[in-house]
Amino acid sequence: MNTVTEGEAEAGDTQDRLWAAVTSRDEYRAADIVFAALDSGMDAEAVLLDLLAPLQVRVGAEWAANRLSVAQEHAASAITERVVAALAHHPARRTQPTLGRITVACVEQEWHSLPARLLAEVLTLRGWQVDFLGAQVPTPHLIAHLHNTGADAVALSSSIPTRLPAAHAAITACQAIGIPVLVGGAAFGPDGRYARLLGANAWAPDARAAARQLAEGIPAPNLATGRQQIDDLPHLADQEYTLVARTQPQLVKTVVSQLEDRFPAMADYTRNQRERTAEDIAHIVEFLTVALYTDDSDLFTSFITWTAGILTARRVPARSLNPALDILATELKDFPRSVSLLDQARSALFRGHVTTDTPPGVPV
Repeated sequence: MNTVTEGEAEAGDTQDRLWAAVTSRDEYRAADIVFAALDSGMDAEAVLLDLLAPLQVRVGAEWAANRLSVAQEHAASAITERVVAALAHHPARRTQPTLGRITVACVEQEWHSLPARLLAEVLTLRGWQVDFLGAQVPTPHLIAHLHNTGADAVALSSSIPTRLPAAHAAITACQAIGIPVLVGGAAFGPDGRYARLLGANAWAPDARAAARQLAEGIPAPNLATGRQQIDDLPHLADQEYTLVARTQPQLVKTVVSQLEDRFPAMADYTRNQRERTAEDIAHIVEFLTVALYTDDSDLFTSFITWTAGILTARRVPARSLNPALDILATELKDFPRSVSLLDQARSALFRGHVTTDTPPGVPV
């Protein structure tokens, strides 16, 4: 028989009260609940990783199931981030640095900063001197910072797989100046497959694992190898990724235009509906492009079936994705890897593989 301990019941009650505060947009109540947990004896790291991190996962799941609007999701996420910031100044979590220096940053074009922020706070609690650079850090600025501060390692975060090319550039740039790179976040896959593909020195599935690896030490990269990005991904030599990436804006316009021709009902779409349709097509093209970069069909197929689940939760038939995929296949008929990716995604839709569960490498 499964039994629930008093501590587990209390934690569950705290999580429920915190959820109610965040979704009712009561920032002060949310902060009070977190501070009360600290005062009752819960350590600051557990508050960060066992209260606030699961809260954000729940926010994403509720949005995916269409039980939270985009505005509600944004408001809840913003409150969570402000509570983390308030916690950073609470006396219970102040720790003097006794270890080395770590730079924590999100890769270029990555705006989901909360996972990186949580890691920065955990490392600070464990005695590291942490430079948290926040969201969307261009690689040249990251490298300039490293030259000026002499960090022992860099922790790079990315939640969206379409940022993997930018992550790859950041990884190789940091290693080129002798600094090891640990990566984490949904973009790298739940098993770290894309971290290994892109040549990161280490990968961690969560903040605790990241802190443990950094404490154990990550060997510095071998500067004598003269490694280049193309060395990691020899399949890029076919130029298919480059050519498709360059035509992304035109591909989106072409798909939207042809959809209008195929479906006269689109003429009655509101401006908002047309913009959402164009955004959906742009995401499909982006994920197709990064699947070419990684040469991983699962990345694209998972995104398409996840998107189908999101549409279904909003009462939009999943089959509405098929015409867009058909048009892309026609436009990219001279690109064999692209056609193969599109064929596999269409087959998955045909088999009815639709889910709102977050697949490997797809953020909420």
